[in-house]
Amino acid sequence: MKEVVVISGKGGTGKTTVTANLAALASNFVLADCDVDAPNLHVILQPEILEEEPFYGGKIAVRSVDRCINCGLCSVLCEFDAIAKDGSIDPIKCEGCNLCVVKCPMGALKLVPQQSGNLYFSETELAPFVHAKLKAGGENSGKLVTHVKRIAQHVAKEYQTDWILIDGSPGIGCPTIASIRGVDVALLVTEPTVSGFADLKRVLQLSEQLRTKVLVVVNKFDLNPSLTEDIEQFCLDRNISVIGRIPFSEDVVEALRQGELLVRQSHPTPVSDALKSIWSQLELHLNLAVEVS
Repeated sequence: MKEVVVISGKGGTGKTTVTANLAALASNFVLADCDVDAPNLHVILQPEILEEEPFYGGKIAVRSVDRCINCGLCSVLCEFDAIAKDGSIDPIKCEGCNLCVVKCPMGALKLVPQQSGNLYFSETELAPFVHAKLKAGGENSGKLVTHVKRIAQHVAKEYQTDWILIDGSPGIGCPTIASIRGVDVALLVTEPTVSGFADLKRVLQLSEQLRTKVLVVVNKFDLNPSLTEDIEQFCLDRNISVIGRIPFSEDVVEALRQGELLVRQSHPTPVSDALKSIWSQLELHLNLAVEVS
């Protein structure tokens, strides 16, 4: 079983759109959305949720009113201003550091698990779909990403699929590290902008540290052909394959507005042709014998 994650150095490069269209070209796979801070893949695919479970990413302090003598020590000690003078606790500010619990002379405080988000197992027209959503201010998005991947692996074994396609988290933080770790290939979607190029360099450095094979796709390449060539030369100098260029087109916006996938439209377009070529190149690199209808 192979695992492929689609990542980007920043949001808005077209990562999720590329993932959804590649999924439409694949067969016998499980789909996972590890962009748990701002998931969008479900918006395109409109899944039917079959199972849902809460995710507890951290702990927060709670106060026992019966035991509390309102001495105010916890409020003084809290470095995060999470405890007011009257002893009330702000769950957003509380970091679960446990100091107030240890220092409370009456044992009136304790840490309890806090729900940070939700995990979902869904069915789509394309494949079984594992996804999640972190609540606003929720903690441990990297841990949630790991849970999503673990469930996707379990589903893939149960369904006896050939591979897992993952919409990864953008950037280089903890959720991105969790998205990349252990996969066979990371498909990095970038764009020919100064910030896009800088972010690509950072993600490539991260991938090198994790010893992950990276393939690159330049989205909207024709907006700045000169910078596209610089990106491709940068990758070439490091033996990193650029397996495709996707042109800028209003067709993408219109397809998303209609809830359609470009590669499934009846009339071919330069963008859909580019996506199909990228999928073919990805297959070659993965050594998968998958027929694309």
